[in-house]
Amino acid sequence: MKWKEQITGMKAYQPGKSIDAVKKEFDLDEIVKLASNENPFGSSPKVHEFLANESFNFALYPDGYATNLRAAVATKLGVEENELIFGNGSDELISIITRALLYPGVNTVMAKPTFSQYSHNAKIEGAEIREVPLVDGNHDLDAMFDAIDDNTAVVWVCSPNNPTGVVIEDAPLQAFLKKVPSDVLVVLDEAYFEYVSNDRHKDTIPYIQDNPNIIILRTFSKAYGLAAFRVGYGIANKELIAKLDPVRGPFNNTVLSQAIAQVALEDDAYIEKCREENNKGKKQFEEFCGKNNLHYFTTDTNFILMEVKVDSDVVFQELMKRGFIIRSGNALGTPGYIRVTIGTQAQNEAFLTQLEAVLQEQGVFS
Repeated sequence: MKWKEQITGMKAYQPGKSIDAVKKEFDLDEIVKLASNENPFGSSPKVHEFLANESFNFALYPDGYATNLRAAVATKLGVEENELIFGNGSDELISIITRALLYPGVNTVMAKPTFSQYSHNAKIEGAEIREVPLVDGNHDLDAMFDAIDDNTAVVWVCSPNNPTGVVIEDAPLQAFLKKVPSDVLVVLDEAYFEYVSNDRHKDTIPYIQDNPNIIILRTFSKAYGLAAFRVGYGIANKELIAKLDPVRGPFNNTVLSQAIAQVALEDDAYIEKCREENNKGKKQFEEFCGKNNLHYFTTDTNFILMEVKVDSDVVFQELMKRGFIIRSGNALGTPGYIRVTIGTQAQNEAFLTQLEAVLQEQGVFS
């Protein structure tokens, strides 16, 4: 068969181990999954109430334009309906962008490490990938700008960044956007936007008025607790959206996902509660790291990247044996660190107790 040459040797995305797989492997009854940055509190109670009381005709295709959800999101954000595009999670939007703009002969610029799907999709399309090392967990925007040339098509800016959790402050971001050539698309991936509490970070939606070459990606998978329903969306000027939309597959958001996302969108109080609880959990990890002299990156997400001072894979395996699924930094380009979803206060306390035991066994603590 005539496969694309560039996919030779590529591996499929490797998600964190499933709860059922870990239960079976280690003969455990209870597992706490802190690997994929899902909301540990789940979704809004209004979503559960909606599901209990509504029914749908599953023989019919969904609304391919996501009309009702589109109107609700537009009203919520103060944008026009034609300034939105919806995807089967942000992952599909990343695929749409790369399919529309990347091909052999052009290049794309991104941080390293950052969300792996930027480079994964770029490689599939045969584009040159230019990776710029982070500085203290943050994007080096000056070096990223220097990496742009006449053949650059897309620049990826993940804020807060995955896996470090560091958010880009408003002033350097605005300065960067003003310098980027108008024919280069800047993707602001804000999957964790609802968790940000840094006063120096501003809502970026007003940027689309003065920067017709940016698109902002957000999702219902994180703070809204709807990862299973796969709804992401992009915000950009209508001309940019009109160029991308033909690449989107038809009926890419299900009937259920459209309806449930709209219900979740209306519960601001629930999002605020989740943010407050996340900030409490964040302090538990920060205090643990401070007490034990472990480096961590200041995070504006619902996860933390923290030092373990030994092989990350060993810590990963030992914690699974104890019923906790996390991500090894070796898989994320951050050896010597682990990435942990911030759970409930009880989950965090139990996890940190087990982590301390593992690190003592590995000789990190005397």
